[in-house]
This record gives sequence, structure tokens and C-alpha cells, in this order.
Amino acid sequence: MTTTYDPSDPKYYEESDLREELGRVFELCHGCRMCFNYCDSFPMLFNFVDSKDQQHADLTPSEQDAVVDACFGCKICYVKCPYIPPHEWALDFPRLMLRAKAVRTTQHQSDIRSRVTDQVLAHTDAVGSLNQALSAVVNPIVSRPNTGIRRAIEKVAGVSSQRLLPSYGKVRFSRWFKDRLPRFIASPRASVSIFPTCFIEYMAPQIGADVTTVYESQDIVCSLPEGVKCCGAPWLHQGNVAEFTRQARANLERLDEVVQQGRDIIVSQPTCAYVVKRDYPIYVPGEQAERVAAHTFDPSEYLVNQMRKDRSMTLGKVELDEEVVFHAACHTQAQNTGLKGRDLLKKLGVKVRVVSKCSGIDGTWGYRSENAASSLRMSSALADQIAKTGSTTIAGDCHLANTAIDEALGVRVEHPISLVRKLMGLETQPPLKGN
Repeated sequence: MTTTYDPSDPKYYEESDLREELGRVFELCHGCRMCFNYCDSFPMLFNFVDSKDQQHADLTPSEQDAVVDACFGCKICYVKCPYIPPHEWALDFPRLMLRAKAVRTTQHQSDIRSRVTDQVLAHTDAVGSLNQALSAVVNPIVSRPNTGIRRAIEKVAGVSSQRLLPSYGKVRFSRWFKDRLPRFIASPRASVSIFPTCFIEYMAPQIGADVTTVYESQDIVCSLPEGVKCCGAPWLHQGNVAEFTRQARANLERLDEVVQQGRDIIVSQPTCAYVVKRDYPIYVPGEQAERVAAHTFDPSEYLVNQMRKDRSMTLGKVELDEEVVFHAACHTQAQNTGLKGRDLLKKLGVKVRVVSKCSGIDGTWGYRSENAASSLRMSSALADQIAKTGSTTIAGDCHLANTAIDEALGVRVEHPISLVRKLMGLETQPPLKGN
């Protein structure tokens, strides 16, 4: 049995070794049970163990696999776990689940339907560029669950027909960025490069435009890294380590050039930021990945840090009648940098209430047809908690979680930087109409 979360370890892909390690970790989790109310993996695990007179070792491979499948990588269990490395038990449940999925992928244990869904959800740049170009046709489809065409897509591609999917921008973020007239900054405070990833590039260019507008208002020079693509998270979460590392290496080459030129990297989506900060150094180890990770920031995190360094930097104060509900996305919490979106809003004098329940999307897991029921249940619980606040102004870092909240409540959820831009009275130039 090998306790390893290193994909370069020879034992990493051995199924027999993995099964023993799953047994070890399941015993620890069974003895603790602190995570009983997180994702379905834990109550499922505890029910399996309890049905066998608390003999964790008696779990069958199919029962172990069911626990793995129920994990969607929110990483909240890791944030709360008392036994993570460097504790002698070295428990990292989310990374063990990634190992299990990697073993399954390398041994081709997934059925054809799952492999098709993997390909559809992981080729984000190909699918994103096509859907963005055809946004006038695509957006009515993705925004209307349970239609005939959505059921046909589910049957062929395995993408749930029940979920509201994120719509696509009328203009790609990189096109908007190149077409805009940059603000002249005589004395720059800092210089950054905005790594849009697939979310901002194709689906939510307005967030990227808002980051650019707010940053330039604070004398922060913005640029775009050349030749970057999706961060690769869908490949990693499906267990396709080869494709993930290929994409990570390509991005690292480009991002490291930016860092070597003295610019920091801004990643506006928490899943993508987590991947660059935490996963790239593990799967593509070396100075390059460590350097890029050290210079990568969430946009609110970076702005709050700059304001801490430069006390003359201010966003001003605004009057807002109601408090803002801030959804603390799982992958924001997993970065362990604090809730900087909340902190940024507070600097404007806004009252903020935090809601931290998971949306059940987490990358692409919640959009797979086999996970739709569980995901919708979690999204509904989050929406109920938000609804109880009575506030109609909602902010959150994660675009997918925001879409799930919109789906449940019919309320548009803003990225905190987007809300800051509006409260400051700034306009994106040129405007992104319909995005």
C-alpha cells in the first residue's frame, strides 16, 4: 500500500495498491465522520461500512468506486480535515479520488458513454469557440432545460438536459480586449496579465472586461498572455492525466514568459486559479510551475493585496440599501487565501453576508446526466439558504455556481469585481452588449 498523491510515482496507477489505500483512508474517515454532511461520498461510505458491522475492509471494488464517483472535488473536506499532510496519516481525500479516477482512465474502465461525455466536456476551447461563434443559436438552447433538443444532446453526449447551462458571449474576451482603447496610465502601480481561461474567453467576457476596467481605474496596467488555452481542469477531474499535463505544460510556457517579464497573472475563476496554483506544480513539477503559481492571483485577492501595500489606493465609498449576499465558492475556500471578494466589497462600505454552501457543480461534474439529480439537490439547498436572507443583490466568484443560483432563484449573480465596477460607476469601453 502506497500513500502517494504524486502522479509520477510508479505505484500511482497500480489498482491493487490503490484499493488498499482506499481502504486505509476509508477507515480513517469512518472513525472521524466530521465530513458526514459534505458531498454524498461520505454518507455513502458510512452507510456501506455500517451495513457491514463497521468493517471498512469489506467494501467491494464496486462500492469503493461508488464512493469515488460521488466525489466532485469541492475540496471542502480537505479544508476541514485534521489529518492532512504533514500529519503522519497524510490524508488527502480529494487527491486520492483523483488518483482513483486516473487509474480508471488508464485502464480504460469507463464505458463508451462516459468517454463521449468526457470528450465533450473537456474540449472546452473547441466547443467554446464554436458555441461562441454561434451564440445566437446556442444560447436559446443552453438556457432552456428539458426541451427536445436538450434531451437529444443528453442522449448523445451525456450532458444533463435538466440543468441551466452557462450562455456564451457575443464577443470573445480576447477580441474585446484587443479592440478596446486602453486607458493611459502615466505612473503604473503594477502590471498584470489576465489569463481568461475558457470561462472568461467564451462564456463570461464581461467579467474579464470588468476586471480590466477596475484595474485600469486603479492604475494597474493589463495585458493578455499569448497562446494560452483552458487550464485543463476537465481533463484532470476526469482522470486523464496525460491530456491534463500536456495542456498544463503548454500554458506554463506562455505564463512563465509573462512572469519573467515582471507581470503577475490574474485568473478570474476559482477552479482555474486553484488548478494553476496547486495542481500545475504537482503534475508538472519544477521551477517554472512554482514560479507561475507564486505569481497567480484571484482578481479580488490581487486588488486587496495591492491596497494593503499602497494605502493611497482607494475604491471610494458607496451607499447600498441592502446587504450583499456573497457566495463563498468551494474552490475559493480551497485556495486558503480568504474571501477576498467579500473583503473587496467591504472596502466600498457595503454590508456583506457570506453563504458558503456548495452548488454541486464543481467543474463539469454537475452537468453530467448521471449526476444531475444530486447536483440539483445541492444547488437547491444553496438557493434556499440565499433566499432566506431576503437580499436580491448576490455576488460570487464562481461563474458555474452563479449560474446554478440563477437557475434556482431567477436572480442574476454578479462576480464581485463586476459588482465593484458597477458600484464605482465605471463603464467598460467598448460596452459588451448582451453579455
